[in-house]
Amino acid sequence: MIAFGFLYVGLLVGLGEAILPSDNMNQISVEGSRYVTEQFENALNGVKKMKHVMDKTGKEHQEILRTLEETKKKKEEALQKASESEQQLKEKKEACNETVLALWEECKPCLKHTCIRFYSKSCRSGSGLVGRRFEEFLNNSSPFSIFFNGEKIDTLNQEGREQHMTLDDIENGYSIMEDGVDEMFRETIKAFEQMKSFFDPSFHSSFAPPQWESFPFHRIGFPFSAPHSRSARSPLFNPRFSGDFESLIEAAQKMMERSHHFAPRLESMGSSFDNNNSTDDKLACKELRRNSAGCLKMQDNCEKCKEILAIDCTGKDPVQENLQEMFEDSLRIAEKFTRQYEDLLDQFREKMLNTTSILEHLNKQFGWVSKLANFSANGNTGIFQISTVYSQEGDAPSDTKVTVNLFESEPFTFTLPGNISMNDPKFGELVAEEALKRFKADAIEAA
Repeated sequence: MIAFGFLYVGLLVGLGEAILPSDNMNQISVEGSRYVTEQFENALNGVKKMKHVMDKTGKEHQEILRTLEETKKKKEEALQKASESEQQLKEKKEACNETVLALWEECKPCLKHTCIRFYSKSCRSGSGLVGRRFEEFLNNSSPFSIFFNGEKIDTLNQEGREQHMTLDDIENGYSIMEDGVDEMFRETIKAFEQMKSFFDPSFHSSFAPPQWESFPFHRIGFPFSAPHSRSARSPLFNPRFSGDFESLIEAAQKMMERSHHFAPRLESMGSSFDNNNSTDDKLACKELRRNSAGCLKMQDNCEKCKEILAIDCTGKDPVQENLQEMFEDSLRIAEKFTRQYEDLLDQFREKMLNTTSILEHLNKQFGWVSKLANFSANGNTGIFQISTVYSQEGDAPSDTKVTVNLFESEPFTFTLPGNISMNDPKFGELVAEEALKRFKADAIEAA
């Protein structure tokens, strides 16, 4: 299975030292070489499995991006209808009499005071800025902001921006992972090409062109923003593979786990003065800093605002009533697709994180083989050789000291317990196993 070339096997011989027949020494080398070759073949197949995992994930990735885009478009269509209905309703504000407008002027300062009071009590800083923004928002609003849940559209648009940021992070993490596996596979193929003369021809077929000539990742354009390079999207991504796949996986996981989830919690703000729910308060502070319309949720704390809500402002106009119904239906549809989009994002994130865990596990087992991409196989020495074996004779078995050359690494010198006899048929395999273990550790440390 392996062409050993001229294996150099030396035995230090001294007074009282164990001496093995040359046939035994050759057999040790054969057993060790066989073990290394088998492990190399296993590692090649392991990296090929990583490629297959990534390729399957790539197809699932494309499908979920299409579904996300379809959901996003449906939400935007619903919000557009809601905005158009809201505008038409505002144009019919003459149906409301002067009493409503007068109540609105008394409602506004109460809303502002109540909102700032809540913010000052519950949030660390920035009440002045929030107050100025909300005052400007109120000056540009009408009583219909209360009648029509006017803050809903702003809230849904803001949540959409937050979801887009989350998707961008998941995409960046996916790109890091995809490129890392891509380059690892290419480096592994390079290692195989360097050493294929050591393997049985029957093994060549599974790693021969055209099966791996073109890496089968099917990339598609990022559908939610203007085209831009992957490295520009991800500040953590290094387009040159350093061999440290663990660092790439860690970077991908951190990117995917970062959350911009926007979860409005302002429905209960009106009663928050009497409660001490710090979690809800933090969420409310976060939203109010971003979305001034959230202060409209304080309307139940202002009598003049509640009086406005008690007035029928439709004037019993069927057209206006239909517009109101259309507006509310459109908002419900937009909210439904917002939740669907959030669920899809959660599924996407979970699927990608599961994939990184699988790849991380496989890499720990097989990734070391990609470190051999620059190995220059020497037909005269092979890929494994034992250069010295030393064991002191005595009444009790002493440890056996061996020095091994593996690939192009510096020689490894280590000892095996004395209860493991050099005459044991598995002795060569144990030596090779320990040498390979040390090689992997050095490869990881050097990455």
